[in-house]
Amino acid sequence: MSIIRKVYLIGLGAIGGMIACRLQERGHCDLKVIVDPQRRSKYMEQGVTVNDKACYFDYLSPEEVDEAADLIILAVKNHHLDAAIRQIRPFVGQSTHLLSLLNGIDSEMVLGREFGMEKLLYSFIVATDAVRIRTGIQYSNIGKIVFGEKGISTPSARVELIRNLFESAGIPCEIPKDIMRELWWKFMMNVGVNQTSAILRAPYGVYARSQTARDLMRDACLEVVQVAQKVGIALVEADIETCYTILANLSPDKKTSMLQDVEARRKTEVEAFSGTIIRLGQEYGVQTPVNQVLNQMIRVIEENY
Repeated sequence: MSIIRKVYLIGLGAIGGMIACRLQERGHCDLKVIVDPQRRSKYMEQGVTVNDKACYFDYLSPEEVDEAADLIILAVKNHHLDAAIRQIRPFVGQSTHLLSLLNGIDSEMVLGREFGMEKLLYSFIVATDAVRIRTGIQYSNIGKIVFGEKGISTPSARVELIRNLFESAGIPCEIPKDIMRELWWKFMMNVGVNQTSAILRAPYGVYARSQTARDLMRDACLEVVQVAQKVGIALVEADIETCYTILANLSPDKKTSMLQDVEARRKTEVEAFSGTIIRLGQEYGVQTPVNQVLNQMIRVIEENY
């Protein structure tokens, strides 16, 4: 494969819609958005806007016959992953690459069991402040996609092809030497920021103004560091400081995805965050009292929608 041409994306939330719009406008690719018939009708009827500009995507339903994709980007929530797997299955061919932008640390393993680990690239997006209200998406900072292959520090040919795709679309990206460490770092930030913001109803600006909010976030992150070290991931306490720098550069009135979910009375990704840390803490003998409390509080919020 000399170029990534057929790119399919599933998940038109804040992140997915932002990325899809950039790829369609600037990327040198044939972009299609995978949707079920119900969502397809909704998007066709209501339209999708990104920063107040209408985006007209080529929608593709799993029932339709089409060629396998060169690259499939997954941008759904963790609790929608099983449904997404069913929807993308007809489009996964022998040479298809899968890139998961899901939060957490488990989606690649789940996808690998279904389609083969050789198709997977580990990835995440960071430093974006995209929000979605109904079918409208707004963002000030697009952030960057960090991706790579597990255990491989030098970019392979397929990694370079995908980097070229993102760069052609004006989507910043980074290929670290240790993608697993970076994936756990982003997971740590999600555990600390997403969960506390959802409980405190705090946009990003609160963390710039409130030392108490930063301390609470730090306590949740520190448990992730302790678990990561037991798992064999080289996170250290000083890595938490990097989160503060990123938060300070985000629009102060924008909100985390979990706070957006709570305000919209949607199911959150709490089990992918504190639920995972609690489970791994039990497995590796690490106490996780902060995340246990955060988990219970968010579950109470969901129960009272």
